[in-house]
Amino acid sequence: MTDRDDVLKLYERHISTGAARMAAQVGLPVEARAEGATVWDTSGRAYLDCGGYGVFLTGHRHPAIVAALHAQLDRMPLSTRTFLSTDLAIAASRLAAVAPAGLERVYFASSGAEAVETALKLARASGRRRIISMGGGFHGKTLGALTVTDRPVYRQPFRPLLPDAVTVPFGDVEALRSALAADPAKAAVIVEPIQGESGVRIPPDGYLAAVAEACRAHDAYLIVDEIQTGMGRTGSSWWACDREAVVPDLLLAGKSLGGGCVPVSAVIGTPDAFRPLDRNPRLHSSTFGGNPLAVTAVTATIDTIIQESLIPKATTLGETLLAALTSVPRPPTVEDIRGRGLLLAIECTTPAAAHTLSATLLTTGVLTAPPLSADRVVRLSPPATLTPTQTTTLTTALTTALQSP
Repeated sequence: MTDRDDVLKLYERHISTGAARMAAQVGLPVEARAEGATVWDTSGRAYLDCGGYGVFLTGHRHPAIVAALHAQLDRMPLSTRTFLSTDLAIAASRLAAVAPAGLERVYFASSGAEAVETALKLARASGRRRIISMGGGFHGKTLGALTVTDRPVYRQPFRPLLPDAVTVPFGDVEALRSALAADPAKAAVIVEPIQGESGVRIPPDGYLAAVAEACRAHDAYLIVDEIQTGMGRTGSSWWACDREAVVPDLLLAGKSLGGGCVPVSAVIGTPDAFRPLDRNPRLHSSTFGGNPLAVTAVTATIDTIIQESLIPKATTLGETLLAALTSVPRPPTVEDIRGRGLLLAIECTTPAAAHTLSATLLTTGVLTAPPLSADRVVRLSPPATLTPTQTTTLTTALTTALQSP
């Protein structure tokens, strides 16, 4: 089926009238295929994909990852979950090898929210009954994840959420120290190194290290959510927390982890944090978590990132794009331009201005993804596999769009 009107009718009847209405209003096309940094719609028009919510660091359908998945599909797409799995063991060891030193245990899940739920359960099973999260944080929309997601419109219909949870301002270490000291009960602190869904909010230098120090002082577990920032997305290293040499108790990965081909997430932790699962491996489990296709994608993605030096490329490309964005006079509708690696943001003065900028970029063939908690921000998260020609096309489109009336 390629007719857009027919697709919209099916959306309206079987998926969501709201989703159908919004798609019709903004004239969204229908996706047909994708490869590398390019997505084509059913009319054959090509778009440079700078959206994807951070999933496509290695691009769409990277040939090495697709080849590994084809081979796995021919052998065993899903397992019995009764026998041991070589693919699962290898993927866990490969992921632990690129994680901060001391994070040796791995639990694979299917979505970022599921990884958050796992981390919160591990913290509570380890005696950390209180949860402290950050203002503006986004960790998913399942019930536990919503407890630590600071967006009232997503939370209100589902209250009451988990008890013993408080929120402190992002970037304010003193507020965190006060919250930790206010109650003698042990706590778990969850934080993003950079808040992606809140519009690529970057905290002051030294903030994450200070958060880790405060957690150690109060015997609190530190959960660092790198579902969006991890796997080299922010450049320089595999994880944004590496920038300040922070080793959390639990590190969350996702999005880019599946190489843009398979949904997969992971919780990577210390042996101490995983002790509840050592005592009872069935305390937390998932039928599809760690399935053969997912873990094959993880191993192939790690291999691809290493073999193609995609982390240095993310650093260089990010610097190039940020320099291009800041090289032109900032229009009055743009309040700020910021980013790290291949996670960048153009913050506008109003949601309408952000929508107009996104629409302008779309007409020039550049696809963006709006943050879920920042209506005034246009977010860019392109692949690290951009060719020189694609990089030039993107920088030209961005600078032209910023100068458009």
